[in-house]
Amino acid sequence: MARKIPATIVTGFLGAGKTSLIRHLIETARGRRLAFVINEFGELGMDREIIAGCGLKDCREDDIVELANGCICCTVADDFLPTIEKLLNRPDPPEHIIIETSGLALPKPLVQAFNWPEVKARVTVDGVIAVVDAAAVAAGRFADDPTALAAQRAADPSLDHDNPLEEVFEDQIACADLVVLNKTDLVDAAGRGEAGRLVAAALGRGAKQIETAHGRIDASVLLGLGAGAEDDLANRPSHHDAEGGEHDHDDFESFAIDLGPVADPEALEARLIRTVAAHDILRIKGFLDVPGRARRHVVQGVGARFQRYYDRDWRKDETRRSALVVIGLKGLDRPGIAAMIAGA
Repeated sequence: MARKIPATIVTGFLGAGKTSLIRHLIETARGRRLAFVINEFGELGMDREIIAGCGLKDCREDDIVELANGCICCTVADDFLPTIEKLLNRPDPPEHIIIETSGLALPKPLVQAFNWPEVKARVTVDGVIAVVDAAAVAAGRFADDPTALAAQRAADPSLDHDNPLEEVFEDQIACADLVVLNKTDLVDAAGRGEAGRLVAAALGRGAKQIETAHGRIDASVLLGLGAGAEDDLANRPSHHDAEGGEHDHDDFESFAIDLGPVADPEALEARLIRTVAAHDILRIKGFLDVPGRARRHVVQGVGARFQRYYDRDWRKDETRRSALVVIGLKGLDRPGIAAMIAGA
């Protein structure tokens, strides 16, 4: 039997740094033929565009497939499996497949999909990588107290203290073979220790944690774990096991805002920070058209922390535009948010 093609699932909450991790993985892949399946929560194909704009010869656009029809863990049969089969049936199939889930996806249903007959004989889940924003977790932004909550539930199974952010966080960590504690440059030793403690409480098994900043982990560390995760589902508990893995994302919503040319990205960033504080937004990301600049300007924000940079030249066949995706808990004040960002 031919060797199975390994696949790595990269999961993690909104803004944890999954795309940065994948870009660095590409830079250190040393010629390995990779293919990417990108799934996003939002109306703009941000993550695919950021990876495609990396400018590396080992990052061809036809090796990057975006699934934009909903959460990847909810559209396995309709979108994900046909995409994997198409990659496998290419004349030059990839040597490794990298799957980036949306920040709201649960990884276990995706791992389960690799037991489908169409792919089981040809692909194996080499590992599940969970990327964690150390600063956010240390501050309790994306999780409450998993240990205390687990104790409450164990003491009284009838209690229902479900927090959607916490459930997503715990499910992603519990399914991981490797946890990347990212953005450690933004926290001190005490903060790193607190983030590590919260991650360890959600792990519940022998997965490893490693620390980094800006997603700088070499491909040799991330690839080749040999986990065979599809055959290890019993050791990857999920809050949704009793529901057959079914879940929804009604607790979250996203919308896109189109802006005109942005002459002062720094001033826009200041408005974004104020808007996040006023409306408790989880994530903002997008591209800006800066007049007089040939390159596209990327905006990435999680909470009140923003990163901006120019990634590539605008192509002649595309329309220059400024557009942002806003993601938060259901009930966002869309007109109020749009007005604050526009400076109205």
